[in-house]
Amino acid sequence: MDEFLELERVRQLKYRYFRALDRHDWAALADCLAPELNTWLDSGKYSFDSRDAFIAGIRKLMDNATLLTKHQGHHPDRAKGTWYLEDHVIDLANNWMLHGTAFYEDEYVKRDGEWRIISTGYRRVFETVTAPIPDTFKVTANMFAPA
Repeated sequence: MDEFLELERVRQLKYRYFRALDRHDWAALADCLAPELNTWLDSGKYSFDSRDAFIAGIRKLMDNATLLTKHQGHHPDRAKGTWYLEDHVIDLANNWMLHGTAFYEDEYVKRDGEWRIISTGYRRVFETVTAPIPDTFKVTANMFAPA
């Protein structure tokens, strides 16, 4: 029974990671990560060697009201997890959209009773980019747009 509880805690951690990423909640994202985090996103295109470097790098890439993302992870396994990613990115300022899938490979560490991601990265299965965004495509809601 404890194994199932631990697995659920790891699932909830990854859920919080994706939610924080898409909400641009950098403090919540940092709380998901171990200080010595190692990342290699997009097959190594974006690599960082600590939690602080990752948060700074991801903020630089994503902290923009005109960049909208959707990340979903599916099909985890144990404390060394493989997750199937589907992501959508809409860059209104630069007039392009991305849709892709990938496999995340994560490693988790438990400290003081809490799970943290200590290593994460993904390799693409496919990625498509549409540019320019078609005139018929409309964003009808954007939680980051000024009120």
